[in-house]
Amino acid sequence: MKFELLDPETFRKFADKSPYKSFYQTPEIAKLREQNGWTAYYFGVRSNNKLVAASMVVAKPTFLGKSIYYTPGGPLLDFEDAELTNFFFKNLKRYAKTHNGYLLHIEPYYELIERDRQGEVAKSGFNHERAKRNLRTAGLTPCATSDEPKYAFVLDLDKRTPDELFKQFKQNTRNLIHRAEKNGVTVRELKREELGIFKQITESTSDRRNFQDKPLSYYEQMYDLFHRRGEVKFLVAEAIIGPEGFRSAAAREQAPAAHGDGPAGRGPKADNSSAVIPLSCAMFMTYGNEVTYLFSGSEAKYMKEYNAQYLIQWYMIKYAAEHKFKRYNFYGLQALPNESKKGYGIYTFKKGFASDDRGHVTELIGAHEAPVNSTFYALHQALHKLKSKLGY
Repeated sequence: MKFELLDPETFRKFADKSPYKSFYQTPEIAKLREQNGWTAYYFGVRSNNKLVAASMVVAKPTFLGKSIYYTPGGPLLDFEDAELTNFFFKNLKRYAKTHNGYLLHIEPYYELIERDRQGEVAKSGFNHERAKRNLRTAGLTPCATSDEPKYAFVLDLDKRTPDELFKQFKQNTRNLIHRAEKNGVTVRELKREELGIFKQITESTSDRRNFQDKPLSYYEQMYDLFHRRGEVKFLVAEAIIGPEGFRSAAAREQAPAAHGDGPAGRGPKADNSSAVIPLSCAMFMTYGNEVTYLFSGSEAKYMKEYNAQYLIQWYMIKYAAEHKFKRYNFYGLQALPNESKKGYGIYTFKKGFASDDRGHVTELIGAHEAPVNSTFYALHQALHKLKSKLGY
């Protein structure tokens, strides 16, 4: 086998065909990272002159001038192949060490255990525990720090039509979608210059639910990098609302141009006339074989009456089915489903769109790391523990 640097297009061709592909492992994400101070590399392994593994890797000085090397959503390789796994990481760590690195951090898009809709281990399902053992042998250990969720809820589309998929939604989910449509909620794709609408909703949601939102520049960069390739969509659900409450969808045709006190008509005019009000928004990646629901937000005061968040999901599930995607990834769960734990409501929202035989919880192999420069790594860990002890 041979370990080598790749050019971006050679890497892209390999990644597009990989069963482990993720939008995180693309030249576009590399460019996003480069815009934020990282340096991007592409590595591959050839066996008999055939590319059998590859990864986009980014590096950035983070500790005393030494760099962390990071593989978001990668590397793209069969971790159950012990020889390949060991060879790849032996060479990647060697490269990082000779190029100012002290730590290697990986977050593969690689499923560990097959689970069912309730998050229970599926009978006769796959189990990739051998992959974890191979990573340990290659010198990597699990770590808690991660940019990506370990669990997700996935809807298998399996060539189903939108009507077939809708019929297998939970009755309550179907009812809420119908109610949103009856209340005049419609969904459309945002243009780049309208991303302020998206940001305003996600920011208010993050304040309400106590999580950190991405800056507007992130959403703009993702739009610039992926939209021309048709691999990102920013959606907004809206309704015409005035002092009398909602108006029917037909009323939109007679409504005046949107206006108000925020982006694209957020809020009614001072004279209390009707306006098009953004109710909910969501960002989706459409890469490879799946549509991924990435970020979203909703205006709290309209959620129960309009249920716009349900209509956005239905809109994109229809899109995914019509464009022959294999699965619809609702993305992150905070943990395995547990009614007594935080985040259970998010899980119940997502599973409402799937029947027992079409939806399931996905568990990824999780983040791992390995020291590259033992001296600097040990010093970094000692300082980290000291800061934690002092409350920093």
